[in-house]
Amino acid sequence: MPSDLAHKIYSIVKTIPKGHTMTYKEVAVAVGHPNACRAVGNILNKNFDVTIPCHRVIRSDGKTGGYNRGQKKKEEILKKERNSLS
Repeated sequence: MPSDLAHKIYSIVKTIPKGHTMTYKEVAVAVGHPNACRAVGNILNKNFDVTIPCHRVIRSDGKTGGYNRGQKKKEEILKKERNSLS
């Protein structure tokens, strides 16, 4: 069963619009735990609920970061979403 922190993270991530991203740090700040960037990543890595677009959370340096379905898949999804807005 997901923790209270996980529920808060999932709630924030669900609000990220298609074609947009947030950093792990931004999500951590949004849930009130500004130093919990690593926890955000670990929680999202365990997510397999397709209604939670965890692929939209990236590293602060602009790199995609990890993804439980593979980094290449994350990059493909993000590119497709950005292109659909054009």
